[in-house]
Amino acid sequence: FKDSCRKFYQAEMEELDFVCATEESRKHINTWVAEKTEGKIRDLLSANSVYPMTCLVLVNAIYFKGNWDKQFYKVHTKERPFQVSKNVQKPVQMMFRKSTFKMTYIAEICTQILVLPYVGQELNMVILLPRERTDLNTISYLLLQVEKALTYEKFVMWTKPDMLAEEEVEVFLPRFTLEESYDMECVLRDLGMTDGFNTARADFSGLSCQPGLHLSKVVHKPFMEVTEEGTEAVAASEARIRGLSLRTVPRFCANRPFLFFIQHSSTGAILFCGRFCSP
Repeated sequence: FKDSCRKFYQAEMEELDFVCATEESRKHINTWVAEKTEGKIRDLLSANSVYPMTCLVLVNAIYFKGNWDKQFYKVHTKERPFQVSKNVQKPVQMMFRKSTFKMTYIAEICTQILVLPYVGQELNMVILLPRERTDLNTISYLLLQVEKALTYEKFVMWTKPDMLAEEEVEVFLPRFTLEESYDMECVLRDLGMTDGFNTARADFSGLSCQPGLHLSKVVHKPFMEVTEEGTEAVAASEARIRGLSLRTVPRFCANRPFLFFIQHSSTGAILFCGRFCSP
């Protein structure tokens, strides 16, 4: 099993003594996660989350910090209001970049879609921003409607190359850091994965010959940091002098709740997704 993990998933597996070295095992897991995430995720397993009866712990930590293909310049970052709800505004450090990006508008969900590529063009951040309305009561409602309508198939359809137009656009995007921690047992049970948590029905015979082996805990902790940082050199095509134009430049201003996805461009696979609702 260890060989298969290493061969197919480049993953390592460790045996720990939860019975006689409970706290040491917890600290060892936390140290491993901190090292793998460059110190960004600490204390994945909180005190008393592991106990002597623990059989099997599955931990998943995601740390992502990508460099933009077209960086945001720090000199343009300014404090601006973020509309959390009708009566609540919070200040954010709002980044700005005027450049050529792929974007579209999906009338079905009243939402703008913007694609921000990372260095190498292998990964993109795809942002779904419900349109701005004068009736601020609809801010949360529109985002909820987008989430209800969203499926993987629709996401792929909405972000297909022939659905996106490459054009010059003014982009306003908050600088933010997100960190959450989730106990995934309830989520996995709701999705139908129940046997793995049951002592009598769990079958991990491919992992160990020990009888009664079952999942005791599944923890997921993502970390996401979005800043102005990008490549040191801006692409040569961005250095050209633009003439005056009377054309109105489209605006993508993420000053209200939005969804974001990290997508592998060639396969369309979603590696990471989240919701930014409040600074």
